[in-house]
Amino acid sequence: MIATTDELLPIKQSDDVVRVRQAVRVQAVAAGLGLVDQTKIVTAASELARNTLDYGLGGTARIETFTGSRTRGVRLTFEDTGPGIPDLDRALTDGYTTGGGLGLGLSGARRLSSEFHIHSVVGEGTRIMIARWK
Repeated sequence: MIATTDELLPIKQSDDVVRVRQAVRVQAVAAGLGLVDQTKIVTAASELARNTLDYGLGGTARIETFTGSRTRGVRLTFEDTGPGIPDLDRALTDGYTTGGGLGLGLSGARRLSSEFHIHSVVGEGTRIMIARWK
């Protein structure tokens, strides 16, 4: 499986969250995802970009588009060097929040994705990879 596009975007301020969301939509269309799948990956990207900014203290979003004959879709990787997540199981539980939100960011992103992988080390940061495949 070879990515046909690979874009790295900074997430340092609120405007960057909007830019990530817009770039993901463009790449989801380019990958041939239908409207429902586009909406799912863009929504998940928005949640994770916001988390990267608010909880990870900024980081990056990598957008990879796959348009091969057998595999079509978008894979996103969000990385930060923030404080990390001390209890992943709890953080992935609906309703759990350390902020003022609904506590649906991580668990919602997981539900909206075809693939979801998270790695976090306290004091070192977090990496979350999601993908939506056609």
